[in-house]
Amino acid sequence: MDIDKARGLSDAELETALNEAKQDLWQARFALSTRQLKDYSTISQTRRAIARILTVQRERNAERAARTA
Repeated sequence: MDIDKARGLSDAELETALNEAKQDLWQARFALSTRQLKDYSTISQTRRAIARILTVQRERNAERAARTA
């Protein structure tokens, strides 16, 4: 997921995407530990997707805090 796509999602959709990405990361790490993972790049791609989602959530929280202050 790229940053523009993440910014286009609603808060609820972001939360869902975050939960799915965390589940995907857990599954990839489990597959890695059982030597079933074929494409190791999925781990770093999923970590980056999680970071992008968290970045968008933090940006939105900062905007809300700035509006109330």
